[in-house]
Amino acid sequence: MPLDLDGIGMTSQRARDRLARTLIEMGIESELILDVMRKIPRHFFIDEALASRAYENTALPIGFNQTISQPYIVAKMTEVLIKNKELGNVLEIGTGCGYQTVVMAQFAKYVYTVERIDGLLIRARERFQKLNSSNIRTKHSDGNIGWPAHGPYDGIIVSAAPVGVPKALIEQLAIGGRLIIPIGETGKQKLLLITRSQDEYIEEYLDSVSFVPMLSGIDASR
Repeated sequence: MPLDLDGIGMTSQRARDRLARTLIEMGIESELILDVMRKIPRHFFIDEALASRAYENTALPIGFNQTISQPYIVAKMTEVLIKNKELGNVLEIGTGCGYQTVVMAQFAKYVYTVERIDGLLIRARERFQKLNSSNIRTKHSDGNIGWPAHGPYDGIIVSAAPVGVPKALIEQLAIGGRLIIPIGETGKQKLLLITRSQDEYIEEYLDSVSFVPMLSGIDASR
C-alpha cells in the first residue's frame, strides 16, 4: 500500500477543498472538523481503483461486505461528539478501514477501536502505523460488548446499526458522555445521540441514515 498522502488529480488538495465546501453546504459548521476533513487523505483508506471517488460525498466498498461511511456522516458524528467538550478516552465500535478512527484521533486523548472482522483490522492497523497515529488502540472483538477495560468513555461512536442500543455500550459511557449510534433495521435506521447525565440517559434524533447491520461474534476472515 503506497503512502501517497498528498494525492494528485481527483485525490489532490483541490478535491479535498471541494469536499469541505460540500460539507459546509450540508450543514457542517465546525471549522475544526472541516480542517481535519481537508487534511486527512481519505483515498489512503480505500482501494486504489476507487481513489478517484475518494472525495465524493458517498460511501464506498472496503471489502468484506463493508463500506467506508460518506464524509458527511463522519463529519456530522464527530461534530456532535466534540461540541463544547474535551475528550479523554473515546470508544469506536466498527474500525472498518480506519478513516473515522483517524478523524476522531485528532480530537481525543486516546481512541479505543473495536472491529469484529480480522482482515479489516489488520489493514487498518497498517494505516495507523504509516500515519503515525500513536493515540489509537485496536482490538479484534465483538463490538456489542465494547471495551470495558478502558471505560468509562467520554464519547462512543458506533459505525454499524444494531436493532437496539447494546446495554454494554450504555454502561461504558461516562457521566456527561455521548453515545452516537445508528439504530434500526435496513431502510429504517435513525442516528441517535444519547447523553448520560447523573441519573438518566437523554436521547436525541439526529438524522435518517443507512449503515451496515451490527453483527455479533468475531470474524477471522483475512
